[in-house]
Amino acid sequence: MTDALRVVLELGPKGRRVVAGALDWPGLDRWGKDEDEAIATLSAYVPRYAAVAERAGMSTEFARQAGPQIVERYGGNTSTDFWGIAHVTSETERDVLSGKDLERRLTLLQACWDEFDQVATRVSPELRLGPRGGGRSRDEIIRHVYASERHNFWRKVGLRMPDGVRLTPAELAELRREYVDLIHSYNAEAKPARSYPIQFLIRRSAQHVTDHAWEMEDRDLTTA
Repeated sequence: MTDALRVVLELGPKGRRVVAGALDWPGLDRWGKDEDEAIATLSAYVPRYAAVAERAGMSTEFARQAGPQIVERYGGNTSTDFWGIAHVTSETERDVLSGKDLERRLTLLQACWDEFDQVATRVSPELRLGPRGGGRSRDEIIRHVYASERHNFWRKVGLRMPDGVRLTPAELAELRREYVDLIHSYNAEAKPARSYPIQFLIRRSAQHVTDHAWEMEDRDLTTA
């Protein structure tokens, strides 16, 4: 760890979007139309990510982070341009994590899950419409997040469950613990999770859930 906010930039091949990801803080990913906008947007979300760092017991460490330091630029794919989400692994994220660094990142992932679950309990069931007059309700976002965890992340470490199953909070927590245990096993064997190195898998898991927690906050009618 350094006092700089280490950032990787994933450049969409058609130049439509650039994704900025904070390497040491899973969940802090933002995009812009160019590098400057991506960095500016990520920097603007640093205060919001502080809630995740606090849940993880890392407030002091996070507060020490200085301005963004770009450590790698690399090419993305067409999904980078379309979605504004990281879809390609940086070379930096291919390194196998030490036990200490793995635990730190998994603690932050758990904090991202906890933040999402807490936000979901306090926002309005119906949410403010999006810029195009649409958008999911709170419960639709919750279902989308859980479905994406099953399809896009859990399966990469061999954790499967049937589609359409409704999970209780206790069942979801147990499956997330199993997911974390499998991540431990893959990292111990220096195995990637299919096409995802473990660092990238944790980053994407955290980014998705945090992004939708912030979406619910931004569209909450309770504070309208």
